[in-house]
Order: sequence, then C-alpha cells, then structure tokens
Amino acid sequence: MGDYIKEIRDPVHVFIRIDETERAIIDSHPFQRLRNIHQLAMTYLVYPGATHRRFEHSLGVMELAGRIYDIITNPDNIIDDTIHSFVPRRGADWHHGYWRSVLRIAALCHDLGHLPFSHGAEDLMPPGWNHERLTLEIIFNSEITSILKEAGIQPEHVAKLAVGPQKYRNEPFTVWEAILAEIIVGNAFGADRIDYLLRDSHHCGVAYGRFDYHRLLEKLRILPAHYEGTDEPSLGIEYGGMQVAEALLLARYFMFTQVYYHRVRRIYDLHLKEFLRAWLPEGSFPTDLATHLYLTDNEVQSAIAEAYRCKIKEQYEPARCILRRDHFRLVYEHNPKDHEIYPQPGYLLFQGLCEKFDASLFRHDVDKKENAAPVFPVLLRDGTIESSINQSELLKRIPPLIVDNIFVHPNYVKEVETWLRREKDNIIGGTT
Repeated sequence: MGDYIKEIRDPVHVFIRIDETERAIIDSHPFQRLRNIHQLAMTYLVYPGATHRRFEHSLGVMELAGRIYDIITNPDNIIDDTIHSFVPRRGADWHHGYWRSVLRIAALCHDLGHLPFSHGAEDLMPPGWNHERLTLEIIFNSEITSILKEAGIQPEHVAKLAVGPQKYRNEPFTVWEAILAEIIVGNAFGADRIDYLLRDSHHCGVAYGRFDYHRLLEKLRILPAHYEGTDEPSLGIEYGGMQVAEALLLARYFMFTQVYYHRVRRIYDLHLKEFLRAWLPEGSFPTDLATHLYLTDNEVQSAIAEAYRCKIKEQYEPARCILRRDHFRLVYEHNPKDHEIYPQPGYLLFQGLCEKFDASLFRHDVDKKENAAPVFPVLLRDGTIESSINQSELLKRIPPLIVDNIFVHPNYVKEVETWLRREKDNIIGGTT
C-alpha cells in the first residue's frame, strides 16, 4: 500500500516495480526458495533455454494482476451501477489501495507451495494434499504471516485470492473476492496463465505462446453474466478484444501440444517420479512446512547424482536414465483413427506389450484435457452482453488435448516397433 521503492528488470514485462511490503515478501525464505524450483520441471533437457524458475514467474503474475486491477477498476471502464456498488473507488476509497495490495501479494504467493520440479511429480503427495494446500499453510504459518499482519493485511484475504474459490473452501467468497481471485487464477484471463504462456514461450525459444497481451488487458471488464440467467458478474471482455482472447486460448493449445506435452518431456517426468518414489520416505512428499521449505530442485538433483554414482538400488535406474539421457523411447502415441475404433487404444496395446515382453520394459503415459473453451461474458458494441461461445466459432472447435503414449527401454525399440506394426490393428480392431 506504499510507494514503489525498487524496480526489477524482467525479460517479459521489462520493469516490475515493488513496494516495501512486497519486497519483504520477496526477501522471505518461502519466496526465495522459488529461485530453486524450475518452472517447467525437466523441460530444459528438451528446450535448453527453459531454465527459468517459479521466482520470476511469480513476479510476473504480480505485475499483470496489478495492471488488470487498474484497468477494471477505472471508473471509465465500469459499465453500470451494480458493478459500481462493490468496486472500491480509486482515489476516494481506502479499500481500493488495500485490495490492490492484497491482490498483488496474493499473486506473489500463489505458487509458494510448489514441490521440486513443479508439476513434474505432484501426484506423489499424500491423499488430500496439493501445492495449493501447501501454499495456504505457508501464508498462515510462516514468516509471511507476520509480514502481512505488520502491513495491516489480513492473511485470510491473501489466501483466498492466491488459490481461488475451488481450492479455498474454509469460507464463502464475496462477489468482489471472486473477481479478484479470477484475476490471478481464472481459467480464461488469469494473470497466472497469461504470464506462463509468455514466459515459457520466451525461454523455450518458441513462438506458440505469444499473443498481444497488452490489447487483451486493455479490453478486460467486469461484466454481469446475463446470458447465464444470473447477474453475478465475472471477468469478461469488450468485443474488440475477442480476437486476442482467441489468440490466448490458441496459444495455450499449441504450447501444450509442442512444449508441455512434448514426448521427451513426458518421459522425463515419468523417470523423475520413479526416482522420487524410491528416494522419498514412504514414496511421498512430506507435508510439514520445515521439510517442504528445505526441499528444492537442488536437493533432488544432488540425490539423483548420488544415486547414480553409488548405484543405490531402486534409485539407480531412473537416475541413470535422467543423467545419461538414456530415457525410454516413444513407440506409440495418440492416434485419432485408433481412438475412433476404441476409446483407450494405448491401454490395449500396453496390455498386449506387457504380455508379450517383460512389463518392466514399458511405460504408459496417459492424460487428457477436454480443452473446452472457458465461457466468459462479452460486451457487444450495442451494449448487450453475450456468451463468448456464441461470439466465436473458433472457441467451439479447439480440440481436446490427449496424451496416450507408450515408451519402451531403448534396447528394445526396433523389436517392439516391428511387433506393433504387425499386431496393432488386430489388437485394437479385435475389440469392436
């Protein structure tokens, strides 16, 4: 809530300005830990430039969230009295500055709970735990708690906005809180998504994630969703921004197909999980804060190197695959034609391969995102509000993202490929 005291140079946003409270958060141990958490796990083994960390991404999300807040709370951009009634007035209402600070700090804190190598092995957490729950633990039970209280900021407000209503079930959200959370974690225009697409694209050296985000931000508005039979407002866009909204969602689709779901990146995730399952106590990540804040990519990388050097039992083979870049090789991937014949062709082929050969030679990697375009309100030129789905044929046609990969030990690639060419159609077609 104070004046900016420092500028940080950033390859995506050029300059990021911070105030005293934000600097205190950034200098805290939980936030500095993010310097040692890769944003894209082991993607740097595929795209060498992808060595960026959660640290700079979190700074970028804070910067974008602040910009969006300033645009949507500008009185010239508020379309009716209903929205005026809950949006704090800039310059005339103390709450305007307070909620701006809460939003920016929540954006800073939104990834504090990430595990080593980010999403690479999050399913190794105990039941009921995820990185959002760890984020809440840090906001409520670490040095960040006292920093917030000293600045007159309620930790509960920061926690709610940092993870959003889907992950924060302790108490209901007001309409205003829900919109602010949407600025950070929203499925359509969340600052988290905007920054990671731009930043990941920049560091990977690909163009897929780039779009005119300046235009996008300028066209964002708080709009009532009349088309859904309710006046409850949400983050929407003026009609003049529809093309860049489409570009954002296409950027996400192509970044998934070309980067996040890249076959080599996926197999390294599997090798990493195998190593961690053997290395971690009881095969899962601890949830106590002291241990969580100690664990970073550095500790895991050191353990991988030690397991390889000392040939530590179950840890050795996945460590070797990673360090020697001797990963399992792709022999089957999602094929729409096969999918038309049987909904899970990879499962059938994986079963057949495990029966024919040694099952330990294979890995089956499955994931699916329906990729249904998020529905958001669009303010038309005549002042009416429509659903985005009714305004964009393109959004209706973005296909689902499907991963159905089978990998094999590198020594058996030719033999398995020969067998698949001979038997694949019989195995899949035999189910019809």
